[in-house]
Amino acid sequence: MRNIHTGLLVLTSILSTAATASAVDDEAPPLKKGEQIIFLGDSITEAGVSPKGYVTLIKNALAEKHKDLTIEVIGAGISGNKVPDLQRRLEKDVLMKKPSLVVIYIGINDVWHGENDPAKGTPKDKYEAGLTEIIGKIKSAGGRVVVCTPTVIGEKKAGANKLDSRLDEYAEISRKVAKDTKSQLCDLRKTFQDHLTKNNSDDKEKGILTSDRVHLNEAGNKLVAETILSTIDK
Repeated sequence: MRNIHTGLLVLTSILSTAATASAVDDEAPPLKKGEQIIFLGDSITEAGVSPKGYVTLIKNALAEKHKDLTIEVIGAGISGNKVPDLQRRLEKDVLMKKPSLVVIYIGINDVWHGENDPAKGTPKDKYEAGLTEIIGKIKSAGGRVVVCTPTVIGEKKAGANKLDSRLDEYAEISRKVAKDTKSQLCDLRKTFQDHLTKNNSDDKEKGILTSDRVHLNEAGNKLVAETILSTIDK
């Protein structure tokens, strides 16, 4: 992004429908010099390191706003990942790097892969237990954690997409785990649902997702970036 005034202001001007501080933990500490932030997730996060991806937008915004802090931003997303996949690669891709903050954005594949064959998804009990274990290990290694709820599969208004009820259940588990582990919560699902309710009254597939109804287009990346920024950087 060129000619950034400040990260938050520019992202806000680009997407006026972005989330408010309702997704923010008021006890979030200010960012410090030398922070290393890892974004842990699936293909949405893997694509987030592209020039217009959400990880890159956050990296650019933080670099502009906090020039003196030399914050390092790392994308650790792998296509197809579910919570059990994050558990298997946590040591190599996260713990060995000793990050000060890990943003976990997961859950879409845990639901989506089980749409036609439940065995390919992640059962709710394993989703909760796995997410809890991941957070516990990160915190034991000295890192803070932000838990993002899964967003949407499809762009109709809240409750009108095929997998909305399942996503609601998994989002609620993410909220519970964040509370139980005393982690920050970034409620991306609520942000996306509010956006679609306000901007997609005709229930057409448009606006924030690519044609597969799962991955983020440019506007979707901006929405995620601003919401996460409002959570990690007051």
